[in-house]
Amino acid sequence: MSATIIDGKEVAAQVRAEVAEKVSALKAKGITPCLAVILVGENPASVSYVTGKQKALAEVGMADRSVHLPETTTEEELLHLIGELNEDSSVHGILVQLPLPKYIDEEKVLLAIDPSKDVDGFHPVNVGNLVIGKKAYLPCTPHGIIVLLEKAGI
Repeated sequence: MSATIIDGKEVAAQVRAEVAEKVSALKAKGITPCLAVILVGENPASVSYVTGKQKALAEVGMADRSVHLPETTTEEELLHLIGELNEDSSVHGILVQLPLPKYIDEEKVLLAIDPSKDVDGFHPVNVGNLVIGKKAYLPCTPHGIIVLLEKAGI
């Protein structure tokens, strides 16, 4: 049995091209898909990850409503921002970059995100929908692995 080498960069480029086509079709209908990414603090890995997300959004033509909050942001301020984004019809997805500072309750924050905008699929409603086979946002990393395997014909 021979090993299959998967070119992740090539697959990522293919997926981004497919997404860009879908975004373009939505824009032709007057809809600009928008993701709000919230980062609290200066965790270097999180900053790098969010920067990558912002680059990907730009590449596919999506609107980027990223918010970088200082480490001193209170849980109340973060929950207020999430509430505003939940109510903003121009924002289609919300992602809160983890980990959060230790004084902020991650579970409380994740539960505050409207399940219909929870692109990480962490809200219990989305986890439950996934388990019973209903439509739900898929957790990014496992879904990405499945896409890589499918594109490689595995």
